[in-house]
Amino acid sequence: MSLENPGSLTDAIEFFEYTRAANPLAKGAIKQIPYAELPSALHESGATRVIPFDLSESLQCAAPATSPNLSASFLRVCAGDELETNVNATSELFYVMRGSGQTRREDLTIKWQAGDFMVIPGGKKATHCAEIDSALYWINDQPLLKYLGVKVDVERFAPQLYPAAECQRQLQMVIDDPAAADRNRISILLANKNFPQTLTVTHTLWAMFGALPVDAVQAPHRHNSVALDLILDCQPGCFSLISKDIDQSGQLINPVRQDWKPFSAFVTPPYYWHSHHNESGAPAHLIPIQDAGIQTYMRSLDIEFSHPLRSANEATLIAT
Repeated sequence: MSLENPGSLTDAIEFFEYTRAANPLAKGAIKQIPYAELPSALHESGATRVIPFDLSESLQCAAPATSPNLSASFLRVCAGDELETNVNATSELFYVMRGSGQTRREDLTIKWQAGDFMVIPGGKKATHCAEIDSALYWINDQPLLKYLGVKVDVERFAPQLYPAAECQRQLQMVIDDPAAADRNRISILLANKNFPQTLTVTHTLWAMFGALPVDAVQAPHRHNSVALDLILDCQPGCFSLISKDIDQSGQLINPVRQDWKPFSAFVTPPYYWHSHHNESGAPAHLIPIQDAGIQTYMRSLDIEFSHPLRSANEATLIAT
């Protein structure tokens, strides 16, 4: 049977008693998003190429996919080379980890350098050209469209560049704010004026640029959106602890430790408790990307802390 020749109208129907199907994750019909890391060593040498963070086999979904809705990859572009990307996605986000160059898309050319963020609508070819050895972190929502069985035909936003200097300036303003010590996160959220409801970088993607100060401990918390975390700069002694459960005092039970490494990426599964720690003696920075744009629009996004919030502003934070 195929979609072109459906056969009997009752060939695929089935029924389940409620408790057997109401929670497919608990029953094992659908798999939990796994812990995983994409190490920086992969983009530090070798030929120009796309290096996918592909967990599709574990997720039982179409490749490539890092989460059910998002795909993450490293792009390595050697000096003087070009690399084409073309995905059926509504949104693509690039962060320039190192190097400089430009991205051509139809009649538009975007020049970029280390520390820049760039977002473009998907569905069209983009050619990335490097002036010097370059590496970019690339996130798109192609897995979501594959699951829905649709093709993008409307661009919801125009390409945007978030320059490194402006991102640093905005984050420094937050760091210097006297109220920073009372906040659970010291970070900025990238946003686009076209999405005043979700306050996100695109209508599907959420992006944070954050700092983890010296001796900081971001207390255990969890959220229902998967986090694809890229570590920017850190010294040994920065890490995350991740666990399914917390005890009555709000401490993680038998956590898995994820040590941070500069320009490596890792996955924080949804609804897993996690905390972030900086015992290195130097500030650290990170970029979590989530599918929280679409979840915010659905009114389903949730974040929970293991302890009472210390200020009213905490209730508005959406972070890892």
